[in-house]
Amino acid sequence: MSKNKKEKLNVVYSTNPNFSYEFEEEETPETLDPKNQLLYVLLDKKQRAGKEVTLIEGFIGSDEDLKDLGKLLKSKCGVGGTAKDGEIVIQGSFRDKVIELLTKEGYKTKRKGG
Repeated sequence: MSKNKKEKLNVVYSTNPNFSYEFEEEETPETLDPKNQLLYVLLDKKQRAGKEVTLIEGFIGSDEDLKDLGKLLKSKCGVGGTAKDGEIVIQGSFRDKVIELLTKEGYKTKRKGG
């Protein structure tokens, strides 16, 4: 990730040519074991032009592990989707299948919504 101006700490401007900026270091959260995580699975249509998606919320862990889980779910369902910001979005209505797959992987799941 590039270091932009918003990540610089405590300095607005410096004329010292040997000055080096202090940058915020992002902490990568450790991924919890699947048996210790509770994932919420719901169907969503909001702001998606009426298209239905399956949304998985509540994942605690690194972005790499989130993307790996998303890739597994997308390949098992045979559809596209995305995994970012702690959420996995699977295109289409696959709530029951996703719950079954997550349970096989060892995650605790809950249905959310109707």
